Amino acid sequence: MKAPVDERELKPVSIQAPWSVRNYIQIGVLVVTLGLGLQFYIHVHQAANGLSITVPRPSGVEGFLPIGALMGWKQFLSNGHWDRVHPAGMVILGFAGLVSLAGRKGFCSWFCPLGTLSELLWKSGQKLFGRNFILPYWFDIVLRSCKYALLGFFVWVIIRMGEATLAQFLSSPYYRMADVKMLHFFTRLSATTALILTFLVGMSLLYRNFWCRYFCPYGALMGLLAILSPLKIMRKPSACIECGHCAEACPHRITVNQQIKIRSPECTGCMDCTLVCPVPGTLQMKTRILLNRVLKPVNIGVAIIMLFVGLVYLAQITGHWQSQLTKREFRIGLMMMEAPKTNLHKTGPKIQLAR
Repeated sequence: MKAPVDERELKPVSIQAPWSVRNYIQIGVLVVTLGLGLQFYIHVHQAANGLSITVPRPSGVEGFLPIGALMGWKQFLSNGHWDRVHPAGMVILGFAGLVSLAGRKGFCSWFCPLGTLSELLWKSGQKLFGRNFILPYWFDIVLRSCKYALLGFFVWVIIRMGEATLAQFLSSPYYRMADVKMLHFFTRLSATTALILTFLVGMSLLYRNFWCRYFCPYGALMGLLAILSPLKIMRKPSACIECGHCAEACPHRITVNQQIKIRSPECTGCMDCTLVCPVPGTLQMKTRILLNRVLKPVNIGVAIIMLFVGLVYLAQITGHWQSQLTKREFRIGLMMMEAPKTNLHKTGPKIQLAR
């Protein structure tokens, strides 16, 4: 029998969770990311046009090279060699993995700028159309498997790469310019790319976290790591009034109101369900490691920011953050990219990295 609920303890409920510390962190990271992108654009423009380079290359842009970071980690675990071309990518991937292992799939909902854009889109769509739409259950399952299939493909390819092949790729002209190629993906949109992005934006307005839920291999990896996380959303059945607001507010459509512990790899630890629950104490983020201590959004937010700042600082002082490509090497790489009929895998001048 459920304990009686004092109506004075109920708080106003909104199917869309109220603004919280998580959203402030999301917007802050998104603004910083856009700033880094602009800085990188100016840096590339100066280098490509033979101008004096006054704007330094921001290492943070390497966070958009997760496949290269996976290769870097394989090389490091195999022979102890740290990627010297895009080292920050390894740091950021390592940070995302640690967050997922410790605090659910928290990187996706607290830090990832693509996750932030996805969330802004579906919330805008909810206001525009009055609701978000839901795909048929069977189709949802099929599409969700896509991100794991993509992750499996990339992992399979990387595992099959021998140590010599991996080292050759990580020092190749193509890989040295991978960050510039990613920049050109957005600044030199082809018709096909524009069509795909338009499709993803449109679907993200209609369906919650369309890209993240169905196609992001990065999120798939974080979800698998999150299964090992000691943190879980826990529901107290004796206090639950079965209003269903938690399940409706969940960005990932988890049936929170029907479970005692949320173990799903789709859970990002956003804690929106706890914010819309009208009965205090019914839904809580807990960890048995700290004797079932209840964690609030501000606790998780502070821990994530401190971990990121600490890892970046440690990487900087140990030389594991900044790329060791010189300005001259970077200019030559840009010239090779712009040269007609140049195959970066096979041709071009041999450039030795500055040690």
